[in-house]
Amino acid sequence: MLQVPFADLHAQYQTLKPEIDAAIESVIKTSAFIRGPFVERFEAEFAEKLGINHCVSCANGTDGIYIAMHALGVKPGDEVITTAHSWIATSETISQAGAKVVFCDTDEDSFNIDARQIEAKITPRTVGIIPVHLYGQPADMDAIMALAKKHGLWVIEDCAQAHLARYKGRYVGTFGQAATFSFYPGKNLGAMGDAGAIVSNDKALSDRMAMFARHGGLTKGDHQIEGINSRLDGLQAAILSVKLPRLPDWTDARRQKAARYNALLQEVAAITTPIEASDREHVYHLYVIRHEKRDELAKLLAGQGIQTVINYPVALPFLPAYARLGHKPEEFPNAWSNQSRILSLPIYPELSDASQERVVEALVDACSRLG
Repeated sequence: MLQVPFADLHAQYQTLKPEIDAAIESVIKTSAFIRGPFVERFEAEFAEKLGINHCVSCANGTDGIYIAMHALGVKPGDEVITTAHSWIATSETISQAGAKVVFCDTDEDSFNIDARQIEAKITPRTVGIIPVHLYGQPADMDAIMALAKKHGLWVIEDCAQAHLARYKGRYVGTFGQAATFSFYPGKNLGAMGDAGAIVSNDKALSDRMAMFARHGGLTKGDHQIEGINSRLDGLQAAILSVKLPRLPDWTDARRQKAARYNALLQEVAAITTPIEASDREHVYHLYVIRHEKRDELAKLLAGQGIQTVINYPVALPFLPAYARLGHKPEEFPNAWSNQSRILSLPIYPELSDASQERVVEALVDACSRLG
């Protein structure tokens, strides 16, 4: 039986092994482990790739959100609006920054924050909005930016899953005051450990973010403020510089594999395949289907050697971490409904046609057994 993993990071490494090994050796040879030329080079390369002025690297994508909010002056008593369905990094950092998390329901089909419902969540204490480009599909940035302008709010884009995704031809991460990226190993652009970055066109804001991330100083020993220690290390930066030029091709491969899944699954009535909203270029960090008997489906697939993942099994308002807010399912009907139906299938640039066909074969069989 052909086993199909959810992702295969080693396969990607094998395609780049000589270059990655050489990059690691260069860092070790020069002992450029913290900051230094490899980090500065990647920051410049990533900013250029997005067509944005500044890139501030940091230890991980979660830190990036916190650093951006701190630099924007978030304080206790403030409120920040974000999506009801994402990884907890998006919301926990709001609390860490001292603000109150205000959840907004998602659009049923795109899984992103429903921009039509944001305005009702705005109060005199609201200071910003953090949309998440979930699974690799851009949120409705025109509507979000219009609301932000109308109410004098900042926007931080959470692009952890959306490297090179486009909204109306423009890369996500270039709309708000700042945007954060994760380079966790499994991301579309992944390091070999934790890594992250924040991008912005605002130099003053970028300097504040860099200062805060580096113990409060842009120059070692010159501490202008109290900061934190959140730095991208040289090894990860060198690895990311090797991978970055391949990202457009990897993105195209993901989109092609998603299109192939769509074609192969179009006759399977029990499965709802991802819906790509108009004017958006989904980069399919995750290929997420929906099925009414998701748990039984996942179990049957596992029995046939197909690895799947649930991203994410509990929408944020219903996690024990937010029990204090007392939210009810009827407040977030789409997030509540989707959390029990979503299932992520294997997708990665190196996924073979044979493996993809095996996934579909197993899905068809499982769906027929479930009735």
